[in-house]
Amino acid sequence: MSFSLSPAMWLLLAVVLVQLYYAAYYFLPFAHRPPEPATGPDDEPVSVLVCAHNELENLRRLLPLILQQDYPAGFELVLIDDRSDDDTYLYVQQLTQYYPHVRLVSVARTPDGLSPKKYALTLGIKSARYERLLFTDADCIPATNQWIRYMQRGFNRPADMVLGYSAYAEEPGFLNKLIRFETLLTGAQYLSFAWRGQPYMGVGRNLAYTQPVFYQTKGFASHIRSLSGDDDLLVQDAVQQQARVAVAAEPGAHTLSEPAHTWGEWWRQKRRHLSAGRQYRLADRIRIGTFIGANLLYYCMAIGLLFSRPDWVPLATVCLVRTGAILAVYYQLGRRLEERLPVAWLPFLDAVYFFYYLALGISLFLYRTLRWK
Repeated sequence: MSFSLSPAMWLLLAVVLVQLYYAAYYFLPFAHRPPEPATGPDDEPVSVLVCAHNELENLRRLLPLILQQDYPAGFELVLIDDRSDDDTYLYVQQLTQYYPHVRLVSVARTPDGLSPKKYALTLGIKSARYERLLFTDADCIPATNQWIRYMQRGFNRPADMVLGYSAYAEEPGFLNKLIRFETLLTGAQYLSFAWRGQPYMGVGRNLAYTQPVFYQTKGFASHIRSLSGDDDLLVQDAVQQQARVAVAAEPGAHTLSEPAHTWGEWWRQKRRHLSAGRQYRLADRIRIGTFIGANLLYYCMAIGLLFSRPDWVPLATVCLVRTGAILAVYYQLGRRLEERLPVAWLPFLDAVYFFYYLALGISLFLYRTLRWK
């Protein structure tokens, strides 16, 4: 009995094998790894930094939750008021009267040509009293009152930089499911790659590093004029300086963010985030690009083969194996990161996400202008 496949079917099988390699080497081992041991005492104080631009309502929700954190070694809260024209200044000033470890850094204007957020963060970091720095955004909240403790334990592994996970709140609607799926898949990539010794990015909504690392990389100097990259490009520079990177993926170390509520808002947000990818190291671009490209090529080829009178048995077999594999992998990753998406939605979300990613890439290539608030 002869067995033969068309060249297109062989290529389809090859791209599925590439996806299974990423699942077997990166995603599943990360999903199944036990929680990191709580080694070392929590005896180092930390500076928690929040940069805000007209975020008063978000700050009213976030800051009390930070002030309630259970961290015996002590911490200060540095709020960086970046050119706000609401009542952020008055609100934080009131907090400083009751909480001596709350400090306010005000930014009146940004020098021409510089990224406003990076300039504001630089001023905040320079004013921080402690060597360890922990960052989140104004529209986030810690998942638990142990957030600082879990993130700081990452330094005891030992490490100079700790990558955390930031999920998005669950809301009704397909857009919210897609945002949460994208966050899960992105988190799975940067956390599992870092766990394998190949860190390439973090998210500013949940990121920690030391002041020496910041100064060794000369801060944001290499990308101070780029609007994006205060998190991932800093990780890139830190890795170049041989910084040790740890992962804090325990549920207690998570933060929770407000998701975009419209497609346009999410589109602009993702364009801004993806624009920094052009400045990644070549090895990272190849590693990420191979994963994204294999998934995109799979969908394009599978759709093309459907309209070319294919041999249905091998086509159906490859597609079913691939679908079953991603269902299992994404389900395990969702359990690991406590991102519970409906299992029945996962294949559809996967397809929509990769075509959306393709559209974003084309958009960035054709229209490179970005705006910051």
